[in-house]
Amino acid sequence: MKDFKEKLALVPTKPGSYQMKNKEGIIIYVGKAKNLQRRLRSYFTKTQTGKTRMLVEDIDDFEYIVTSSELESLILEITLIKKYDPKYNILLKDDKSYPYIELTKEKYPVLKVVRNVKRKKNLNYLYGPYPNVGAARKTVDMLNRLYPLRKCDKLKKELCLYYHINECLGYCQKNIDEDKINQMKQEIVSFLKGDSSIVISKIKQQMQEASDKLNFEKAQELKEMLEDINITLNKQKIDLNSNYNFDLINYYQDNNYLSIQFFFVRNGLLIGRHEEIISVMNSEDELVEYIIKFYEKNPILPKELLVPDTIDQSLLEEYLQIKVIVPKRGKLHQLLDLARENAIIKLNAEEETRKRNDDARYKALEELKQLLNVESVSRIESFDNSHLFGTFYVGGMVVFEDFIPQKKEYRKYKISADVKDDLGAMKEVLYRRYYKVLMENLKKPDLIVMDGGKLQIEVCKEIITSLGLNIPIIGLVKNKKHQTSEIMNSNYEILPVAKDSNLFLFLTKIQDEVHRYAITYHRNIKSKGALSSLLDVVPGIGDVKKKELIKKFGSLKQMKEASILELEEVLNKDVAKNLFSYLKKM
Repeated sequence: MKDFKEKLALVPTKPGSYQMKNKEGIIIYVGKAKNLQRRLRSYFTKTQTGKTRMLVEDIDDFEYIVTSSELESLILEITLIKKYDPKYNILLKDDKSYPYIELTKEKYPVLKVVRNVKRKKNLNYLYGPYPNVGAARKTVDMLNRLYPLRKCDKLKKELCLYYHINECLGYCQKNIDEDKINQMKQEIVSFLKGDSSIVISKIKQQMQEASDKLNFEKAQELKEMLEDINITLNKQKIDLNSNYNFDLINYYQDNNYLSIQFFFVRNGLLIGRHEEIISVMNSEDELVEYIIKFYEKNPILPKELLVPDTIDQSLLEEYLQIKVIVPKRGKLHQLLDLARENAIIKLNAEEETRKRNDDARYKALEELKQLLNVESVSRIESFDNSHLFGTFYVGGMVVFEDFIPQKKEYRKYKISADVKDDLGAMKEVLYRRYYKVLMENLKKPDLIVMDGGKLQIEVCKEIITSLGLNIPIIGLVKNKKHQTSEIMNSNYEILPVAKDSNLFLFLTKIQDEVHRYAITYHRNIKSKGALSSLLDVVPGIGDVKKKELIKKFGSLKQMKEASILELEEVLNKDVAKNLFSYLKKM
């Protein structure tokens, strides 16, 4: 660790944002502080553990920007995190936003489950968020069966099946009374706001009608629907005023782990919760950062946000532009305590496992640095191929940061028709990957892991050298049982790694994951059928062009009989020639 004593003495005691850099000058962490000097000193004067220790060992320099207020430092921190995506700043595990139930404001409304809702005025009626997407879909399916709303995206020219089973009023052909539509909307909105009386009455009436007609199967379905509603409502009930609409956040920290609980309360009902455990360095700062990132992914903000007094209420209020409350007593304070209790239970249940996993990862990273004789290694990229029909190859790349999979960065590759073997396929994938890294100035890996021994390493070295890159390479050599047995470096030397070591186990996990990813891509394509799977592996053919080709030719036989000119009616010249070449080799 470098000695920053002289530089730290010059840091002001004002608020601001600071940026930690590694030896390559890359920003690896962005933070904020009320007192920059005190915060920065804390990294280098205290004994650190876990994630903070890994960060400090990677720091080669730091910079800071003084601001006039803590809010300004928070805004600057969030802006810099978005810009640089530092490896040590927290990430939301689930990158997906939570779904909402939407009732559109169209003349003929549609009820559906939606994601990626944007914060804007005059939205359609939205209810949520629903952490349990299954519950949201079940609710929408039930309401769509009870209320004959429009089911199609666009009005069709003739009456569809939904009309004939009484789940649509036939808006495409019939003149529907506007009052009837408005009544359905009011009843649906009332149910989504927690008043189930009208819907329950409707179900009971339909049950009776089905029973009178001796349609006992339908009556049983309606009975199960009624039971589902009662169970759901009982689960959601909390002893609150029906007008309460808020999100509530509480947390519990133990050592380097922060357990976070969100409760979503709408119209006095607890409609769901979000929970996560993260590894942290500065719990209060990173909790605020986490909350902001969460609401950027789920941008329909609650009317009010309830937090404990240990969270900076005014800072969140200013940034999110909503009312942030710290309950001091009563039912809301009890609910805040309940959220903390849940956070404690969650962390206690998982803490030992997480500590073991983190300790194993840190030891494996240390072993890997010593083995490669490098000061830092974090990002690992690994490759594997699979083929279709013994000829058509596909490739897969997986990415790990500190031995944690980064699934957003996994990539699939369609490989050209000229490739007839594994090494040729690997050459193409590696060249395309690292040519793109160069051209688009993407993040380079600290290590490339090849799924094989000398031949695979040779191919990788050839591509990496031709592109003027210098990236360490290792190969995972398999035995006759197709199990990882040895680790080979770029000089084709077997490295002294014990098979029961943390490093060997983590590298084996990477190898298993890249093989799973490539073979799954191959199987998914193959399961779609011969014509569809062929089109999926031809470079330059996406979903739109695939549908156009299937519509035009209809079968693999007709497509094989087509000329290049006929294929060019759908595709551009180069892609048509590529497809023609694939077809002739089948």
